[in-house]
Amino acid sequence: MRKTIAIGESILDTVFLDDEPVRSFVGGRIANAAASAGMAGIPVEMVSECCNDHIGDIVTDFLQWHNVGTASVDRFTEGSTAASMIFFSSSGEKKLINFFNYPEDRFNVVWPRIDEDDVILFGSFYSIDTAMRERFFELVKYARERKAILIYLLGCQHGIGCRITKVMPGILENLEIADIVIATHADIADIFPGETPDQAFKNHIEFYCGNFVCIDDKTSGMTVYHRNGTRSTFGGGNKAFATNPLGWQSGLVGGIVYALFAGGIMHDEVNEVDDATMASIMATATEFAENAAADPSSNCIDEAFAAGKVARLESGTEEEIQQ
Repeated sequence: MRKTIAIGESILDTVFLDDEPVRSFVGGRIANAAASAGMAGIPVEMVSECCNDHIGDIVTDFLQWHNVGTASVDRFTEGSTAASMIFFSSSGEKKLINFFNYPEDRFNVVWPRIDEDDVILFGSFYSIDTAMRERFFELVKYARERKAILIYLLGCQHGIGCRITKVMPGILENLEIADIVIATHADIADIFPGETPDQAFKNHIEFYCGNFVCIDDKTSGMTVYHRNGTRSTFGGGNKAFATNPLGWQSGLVGGIVYALFAGGIMHDEVNEVDDATMASIMATATEFAENAAADPSSNCIDEAFAAGKVARLESGTEEEIQQ
């Protein structure tokens, strides 16, 4: 059976407003995108690591509740599960503090089975962390050899804010192996300083990967670039994006994954998607994003929305995106 394999960090975020904690949730665009896809009826397996501690239990319980398999989540015993504290002030300032204590020997995961036309979702800091880079890239290279579709989330949600030159070789390797790249304007500004998304695609991304989805952090509008020179814009003006950007972005990614499955788009067809097909993919993705961001207490699609998507997959009545 065709499936999605999400490779990303397992982390617990706590949000503070004027130094008062207001909310905790499992963070990371990839984990939350996997959760939305799993809720929508897509078979999903998470490849990650977290400690065999209480925070690790919260993370794995979250994934399992959202129908995401955790057999490939390494539960290490030495160290602690990563946590992040995000501080907002009434004036709009934001500060981020990360806490982690990983064992020296990392990413001892059980590789999931990877078949042709599976969808591999990877990215963020997890994909360029030098401590685990060799094992991580061995897995995604194998997925490439197996003719899976690789979706790369460029950027560092819990990021490094630093030493881009040190990790740039890993970023370029990720771009080279990807079939679809997704990033925000802020991600582009961090990784390619001084360049617009148009310039970043032309100067860096297009050489490696021909499909690039760029999200405007301010308007929620999206631009889709293709190596054949076409450039299309979608959406914009969604208020939920500003109040819940993690929910919006992860919902969008989960929606793209769902659209690939619903439309029967396989590995050999990804680079041949026409404008009409792409418009349908982005319409589905936007629908997921808006639902996932609507409730500020959640970063995933809700049960009622998910049930409709599951029913359409099971009945075969989901619009055939390729037509």
